[in-house]
Amino acid sequence: MANPDPTPIVEKFEEFFSDYYERQFAELKLKYPEQKSFVFSFKKLGEADRDFADKMVENPDLFLMAAQMALISMAGEERKGKFEPHVRVEEVEIGSKGPILIQSVGSENIHKMVHVEGVVTKRAEIRPRVKIAVYRCMNCETIHKIPIEKGTFIPEVCDNCKKRALDLDEKASYFVNIQRAEIQELLERVRSGSPASHIEMILDDDLCNSIVPGDTIEVTGILRLRPIAKTKEPVYAKYIDVINVRNVQREFEDVELTKDDIKQIQEFSKRPDAFEILVNSVAPSIYGHREMKEAVTLQLFGGNPDKTLPEGGRIRPEIHLLIIGDPGAAKTRMLQYVTMLAPKSIYVSGKYVTGVGLTASAERDDLGEGWTLKAGALVLASGGLAGVDEFDKIDEIERAALHEVMESGTVSVAKAGIVAKFKARTAILAAANPKFGRFDPNQLPAEQFDIPPTLQSRFDLIFPIRDVMDEEKDRKLAQYLITTHRNAAEHVVPERTVPQVETDFLRKYIAYSRKNIKPVLTHEASKEIESYYVTLRDFGKRQGAVPITPRQIEGLIRMSEASAKTRMSEVVELRDAKLAIKLVDFVLREIALDKTTGKIDIDIISTGQPRSRAEQYYDVVGLIRDLAKHYDMVPRETIFEEAKKQLNIDEGILRRFLDEMQKKGELFEPKPGFLKFVQKYD
Repeated sequence: MANPDPTPIVEKFEEFFSDYYERQFAELKLKYPEQKSFVFSFKKLGEADRDFADKMVENPDLFLMAAQMALISMAGEERKGKFEPHVRVEEVEIGSKGPILIQSVGSENIHKMVHVEGVVTKRAEIRPRVKIAVYRCMNCETIHKIPIEKGTFIPEVCDNCKKRALDLDEKASYFVNIQRAEIQELLERVRSGSPASHIEMILDDDLCNSIVPGDTIEVTGILRLRPIAKTKEPVYAKYIDVINVRNVQREFEDVELTKDDIKQIQEFSKRPDAFEILVNSVAPSIYGHREMKEAVTLQLFGGNPDKTLPEGGRIRPEIHLLIIGDPGAAKTRMLQYVTMLAPKSIYVSGKYVTGVGLTASAERDDLGEGWTLKAGALVLASGGLAGVDEFDKIDEIERAALHEVMESGTVSVAKAGIVAKFKARTAILAAANPKFGRFDPNQLPAEQFDIPPTLQSRFDLIFPIRDVMDEEKDRKLAQYLITTHRNAAEHVVPERTVPQVETDFLRKYIAYSRKNIKPVLTHEASKEIESYYVTLRDFGKRQGAVPITPRQIEGLIRMSEASAKTRMSEVVELRDAKLAIKLVDFVLREIALDKTTGKIDIDIISTGQPRSRAEQYYDVVGLIRDLAKHYDMVPRETIFEEAKKQLNIDEGILRRFLDEMQKKGELFEPKPGFLKFVQKYD
């Protein structure tokens, strides 16, 4: 079938560009070839002629070629052959529902214009593709100049001498850059539980390198097909030949709000019990755990995001929480509720996740040349929240990648010769089980987590949830669960004994606050945080322990700002600072209390053991060193006798110290019952 005459379409585009884009065209003429693309609005085209715009959707190749011809014609004869700009289309409206789902792109869209939205998961290296091929006959020197379009036939025989002697002249041919990438359905658009679909896309020339994995983008392009290698079936792979791409980085707070929604939000924020209602609305099906729910509420609101250091560094506004609890403590349900509530969120389980699955990975390109970067879960959730269950089950090596994410909100990749940095501004809500299944009340909490102390210290708050047997509490919990299950089975909506709001309103309220409220510390709040920090440090100095470090100050400020945001306040007041201090104090007493001394010691979290234990450890090292001056091999019994006399150390702790020294390679056992330093001490 012959192609239709493009002349009427060219004339129509000339008229449209002259009426609406005269200034932009003059600018393009001036800047070409530094500026290679001419961008026009599909929405404006539709307003000028709806029928014409609809026809462009059905036959984009013809219309884009006509639009380019119109621009070349408008440039005049003197620019002919030297002026071939790309035509890009923006503000595309195909139908009334906005971008279609990637999973819906199929056979009905082949060779038509499509408009999709997704997050970039992979990007390959740039490759040159021939645009105008110049073939030289090796026999008769005849030159064949062939513009390469989709489906162009490449000749094998010379038209002049009829011999198979054609060779591509690479120097004389014209190449353009192309780049392959892949986008995935936005997580917030596939909440039904179905897997997120992917589609490949090809960008050309000045669109190359305009996107990176983790970006949320809108793509306008033409759906094309390519044969699948190694299959005889007439089945094809689909890809989008990109016309235009627009970065629309969606964050947690991007929720559509009506005027009524905003009015309702502002009215609710003025209530004196607003924070109480918000806390009651977080996972209402979970009984108790008041402090944990308060912390989760603050995490959802986050700190002030508009803060940078003088040298340009970013101050982290994301609040990270770790919940460590006995089995059956509703940790997973809390994570699932929060990730369901957050508009942009990911839920992953540590048993089935790898380090590159959380951060980023390099994969071999499908075409077999080079490597592509692929974004992981925390990059895809950037600007939102990630729930990481079974946090202790993640491999230790893979868990190391989380240090950078949690502190600076970035993921640095250096794999397969690729060095890159992605944004991963993600708040992390993690849950883990104690190392031996349940908490041992006689052991230090930090020794019962299979999580490195360096990673523990990155969390603003760590909540240990212990299953304590108490008849009155157990009875109340049993009654609550039985009532909840009975009401659910009978589809009865119970009368609320405590005030709370619907999940949909809570989501909108949080999104509005995160987007519009940027609270600043008042003098009173600053003084309260300063006083708490200095008092604890002074107390620790006198007691010989480190109760708090500067890292906890930043956490206090973040939580104070989040508290102000819960009531839409532009300033952080004294009550906000007091709430943050109350939560930090609660956690320190729960998890950083050295039972041997009765002091709060942050070293329990940051180094894995209290300072008192570290001091005892070095006392034991000193004792063995002294004994080694009198013995070639120090008998174990002598160490126990002298330690009891001189240091008054519990026998169980001493055995643990000796085992630890042997594991570290400081001591070895030349024969049973005798120990010797690996290094000789004089």
